Amino acid sequence: MITLETPTYYSATKKYNLSYPTLENDIEADVVVIGGGFSGINTALELAEQGITNIVVLEARYLGYGGTGRNGGQIMAGIGHDLEKIKASVGEQGLKEIFEISELGAGIIKDRIARYDIDADFCHGYGYMGFNASQEKTLRAWEKQFQSVNQKDEIRFLAGSEVKQIIGSDAYTSALLHMGGGHVHSLNLLLGEAKALTSYGAKIFEHSPALEVKYGERITVRTGRGSVKASKLLWACDSFLNKLEPELHARTVNTYAFQLMTEPLSEEMIQRISPIRGAYSDIRPVIDYYRVTKENRLLFGAATPFVEHIPQDLKAWNRNLMLKIFPYLKDVKIDLAWGGPMATSANLFPQIGTLSGRPNAFYVQGYSGFGVTPSHIVCKILAEGMHEGSSRYELFSSVKHARILGKDHFRPLLLTLGKTAHQFSGLFNGRR
Repeated sequence: MITLETPTYYSATKKYNLSYPTLENDIEADVVVIGGGFSGINTALELAEQGITNIVVLEARYLGYGGTGRNGGQIMAGIGHDLEKIKASVGEQGLKEIFEISELGAGIIKDRIARYDIDADFCHGYGYMGFNASQEKTLRAWEKQFQSVNQKDEIRFLAGSEVKQIIGSDAYTSALLHMGGGHVHSLNLLLGEAKALTSYGAKIFEHSPALEVKYGERITVRTGRGSVKASKLLWACDSFLNKLEPELHARTVNTYAFQLMTEPLSEEMIQRISPIRGAYSDIRPVIDYYRVTKENRLLFGAATPFVEHIPQDLKAWNRNLMLKIFPYLKDVKIDLAWGGPMATSANLFPQIGTLSGRPNAFYVQGYSGFGVTPSHIVCKILAEGMHEGSSRYELFSSVKHARILGKDHFRPLLLTLGKTAHQFSGLFNGRR
């Protein structure tokens, strides 16, 4: 059975032994951030780089406790699942601009790693995998689209026997290789970014959950033992909002994703699985995703494709999916399996903006399962909005986000219906 205290690959292999104090007094700041994952830390670091350094980050547990420390570590192109879903909000030109911006994520992460000398095991090489003729057609179209906004990285379509150049599996008939993408140790990336943030003088407090927020010209966030009064607030809780802000709570619903980690594999086995030592996902509406790690393990993840539920035996559930792709791993031991919630929006696109009637209360949430790379893009744009404003912030914050009615009482049913509809739509957009 899943628990949020189960060790993950990331917690077992983290390289930064950082810890921050609990807030125990009343302090003031220019910006207070609620949430110590990629969203909170990235936005704070972007602001610090722009000269806004009197920042306080409040984390209810410890940095990376949420989705940042429970994901696949995939560095992939794009934002959201299907940009056509937001066309009504941003128009044709806005859609084009967002697609161009969506290719920036890997570069932002690589620049961040280089600038602050972060030890995060970044590795190039991403494969988007196709099972059938319909998906092959989609991948051929993606090749042209990705090449139109990225001329520096190798982006190449593969079909038939060529697929074996990047993956040791008979499950696929086509692939799109994108050498600008890859994978990263997401928790070490976060902790390195947190270390960089505090070098600017910003303060981080762990085990300091926000209990109450009072809005006004100056916003006060009260914790169990102290408070922060600031000119601006950022809600960056995603799937761990816990109903603290009703307006935000109404716009997302939590679903779950699950991962496993194999025992260390031989170099020969790793080369068989992944000649490029890369990261992969298929392009179905609900994907399998996996990668090799620096320690020669396979990290494999997925979510339930139709019926929303939490498997009782995560190791067995994920292992069965893994063996459909790599049947020759049947005798490999599974060392760890874990999972956790992720906040999903109705249109599967990240949400940024300000609360109604509260221009100094900002938010970011709803990555819908694609958060490692998009968070670095979205939070750069969010920081622009929090600082002096920008056309990119106006574009992203103009996307409309629907309330998800009945989520508190009918969450599994709503997600099951949503996943079924999402799968059905894949028949018409080349994803099934």
